[in-house]
Amino acid sequence: MEILIKAEEGAFPPIYETEGSAGADISAYLPNGEVALLPLERKLIPTGLRMEIPSGFEVQIRPRSGNAYKHGITILNAPGTIDSDYRGEVKILLVNLSNEPFEIHNGDRIAQMVVSRVERAGFKLSSSLSDSLRGSGGFGSTGTKRESD
Repeated sequence: MEILIKAEEGAFPPIYETEGSAGADISAYLPNGEVALLPLERKLIPTGLRMEIPSGFEVQIRPRSGNAYKHGITILNAPGTIDSDYRGEVKILLVNLSNEPFEIHNGDRIAQMVVSRVERAGFKLSSSLSDSLRGSGGFGSTGTKRESD
């Protein structure tokens, strides 16, 4: 499978850093200098990339674990979805959950993208649904402790 990428001059194409990487790293495109992300601040960070994703697929934008663990930087709408019919610039919605400012420089790896197949469902209104063991139990209804064997 191939995804066509149109990149601004000087932008960094996605790259799989290791043979076993599921996500390709995406870098910030900040040719005019760095961006400071203050504590609890969120900003759209440009990548300079546009994509042509094949129909039947999406690109999911996910945080980089090192930035999350070391600096408290994550993606606010993780995972973000890029639909196959979107042709605009990919921008990454970063948020700083730490107590310290975080500087983002041109070329910094700020997110990763995972390509996923998608299924489109048909939706049918119904007056009833089948029963299940869980039923209508929602948030927290399955508990937090594991039962011992």
